[in-house]
Amino acid sequence: MRADGLVVGTSGNVSVRVGDLVAVSPSGLSYDSMTPATVGVHRLDGSPVDAPLRPTSEMPMHLAVYARTDARAIVHTHSTSATVLSTLVDEVPPIHYQIAMFGGPVRVASYATYGTDELASAMVAALEGRTACLLGNHGAITYAPTLDAAYSQAAYLEWTCEVYLRASAVGEPRILPPEEIETVRRKLTTYGPR
Repeated sequence: MRADGLVVGTSGNVSVRVGDLVAVSPSGLSYDSMTPATVGVHRLDGSPVDAPLRPTSEMPMHLAVYARTDARAIVHTHSTSATVLSTLVDEVPPIHYQIAMFGGPVRVASYATYGTDELASAMVAALEGRTACLLGNHGAITYAPTLDAAYSQAAYLEWTCEVYLRASAVGEPRILPPEEIETVRRKLTTYGPR
């Protein structure tokens, strides 16, 4: 995630759900030091099963997503463009058709202190009908059926935020209509190799 510009330092975190268990990255550990042995396994109530280190401080967000969606993997980033945009807008508008991969325009959750139930609640509200949201003055979160897909969404979300920021810096971006985003959303269900 660091190499792709999605996090800085030890920020951000990931998790994967298998059945009633969640494997989640530990709190504040350098990505260079992270190994399979340092990734903790927890129950859906947050209690540890095999966790040598404290889980990410954002565990409440991860557990809230798993409780309210069909997610099997979550990626939380502090990528620059998404974070910048989270300080400026209430929603990432449909500047590019690719926003359909998230279910439509990406909402910005109200700011709340990191690691709190308040942040988890704000995030859940912003995710309604979406697979991504920005976290006000904080970062972004994406979820998907696989870790690869959640990671890919995080990268696409950062790219979309960057496109919007660059376009806004030089003029008033053209925004795609909702019906086009719905058309693309349907097309994406059959996109790719089968």
